[in-house]
Amino acid sequence: MIFAFHGYPTLIHELTYRRDNQNVSVHGYQEEGTITTPFDMRVQNEIDRFNLVKDAIMHLPQLANRGSYLIQKMNDKLVEHKQYIAEYGQDLEEVRDWEWHTPDNK
Repeated sequence: MIFAFHGYPTLIHELTYRRDNQNVSVHGYQEEGTITTPFDMRVQNEIDRFNLVKDAIMHLPQLANRGSYLIQKMNDKLVEHKQYIAEYGQDLEEVRDWEWHTPDNK
């Protein structure tokens, strides 16, 4: 289970401490960040979509080496993100303009 928590990860770890099944990966507030973009705050605390995809792949041993391409792609997106905000001072366009799509508004 991958848990993206907008708080301290230790709280979730404490709640699951005595669980028999310890396969919980918690991402949350790490006291990282500064004045930056909203998405960059997520990147710095590793609760962004790119880091969560990487974690999901790492926790699927059945993928073996097949997941390495997607992990590299996510690493490349994180580099692109960092370069973009350094140059333009805002999040990537694909992040800024992202919309939730439902079956009704394809």
